Amino acid sequence: MARDAFVLAGETVLPGQRRQIDVPVARLYTHTPLNIPVEVVHGRRAGPIMLVCGAIHGDEINGVEIVRRVLRTSSLSRLRGTLIAVPIVNVFGFVQHSRYLPDRRDLNRCFPGSESGSLGSRIAALFREQVVDLATHILDLHTGAIHRTNLPQIRAQLERNEQTRAMADAFGAPVILNAELRGGSLREYAERRGIPVLTYEAGEALRFDEWAISAGVRGVLRVMRLLDMLPLGRGSRVPASEVARSSSWARAPIDGVLRPRVRLGARVVKGERLGIVAGPFGNEEGDVLASSDGIVIGMSNLPLVNEGEAVFHIARFHELEDAEHAVEAWQARAEP
Repeated sequence: MARDAFVLAGETVLPGQRRQIDVPVARLYTHTPLNIPVEVVHGRRAGPIMLVCGAIHGDEINGVEIVRRVLRTSSLSRLRGTLIAVPIVNVFGFVQHSRYLPDRRDLNRCFPGSESGSLGSRIAALFREQVVDLATHILDLHTGAIHRTNLPQIRAQLERNEQTRAMADAFGAPVILNAELRGGSLREYAERRGIPVLTYEAGEALRFDEWAISAGVRGVLRVMRLLDMLPLGRGSRVPASEVARSSSWARAPIDGVLRPRVRLGARVVKGERLGIVAGPFGNEEGDVLASSDGIVIGMSNLPLVNEGEAVFHIARFHELEDAEHAVEAWQARAEP
């Protein structure tokens, strides 16, 4: 029996075809049209409909490169199901090198959106109606915020959906955060509709981090293999991941210049000095201390800090030694 064509934003993609589709969003002040770029790969055989999207925050560009590399994977010629690849969701923020939309709203706090709401709400509604609601599974690609970097990690609601947990394990990031859903996020909207969704966090905004990109590409392909969208490849063993039971930020005790004492991925113990904050003359110093045992999964890259600013993100684990081994194994694979 022949497979049906796939329709997105009024455009038809036949089985075995791939098409690039521009989804109209708005017009600039110059009357120039602005579109969300989408590529659809519609396999000849039936299967899941996977949405892989990046740059919902416009300055988080690692996901753009991850999507590009996934689309260049030769095994897509044998795809089962449909891949919807959206490298840039927040096109306004992307062209302005900004996390936000022109009205300073965070697009990832605007779902499900409204056709009569703010700019962010309207874009969220459009993306939801034209793209998100077509998907059976979602991978949402992010980085740390500006001047912050993240160890590769998956954020997911593990208790809601067994397939979400299976996807998180298959991705192969060293750390999985069992993270609560944030109101207005794509992840919250999808999970409440019963769509398994993972958020991948790795690297820093406005910067290509090769270690984060390559890990992301491998993770996306592993999830697609789990769902039988792609054939299993040689050496397809999934690296170990450890689930963090919680996480917290260590904050700067005073205003000043931060001198880190630990690196991303380091194992730390409660009370350990993570860094020192000092004024420019060194007359006053304050220690940034770990509030618990754990692994550093995020940290500030900007030495200039204000009192109370979050500078080290510590994940806590039931089996800390296993988590340390998972991070060390990932770091060994990531070394050039």
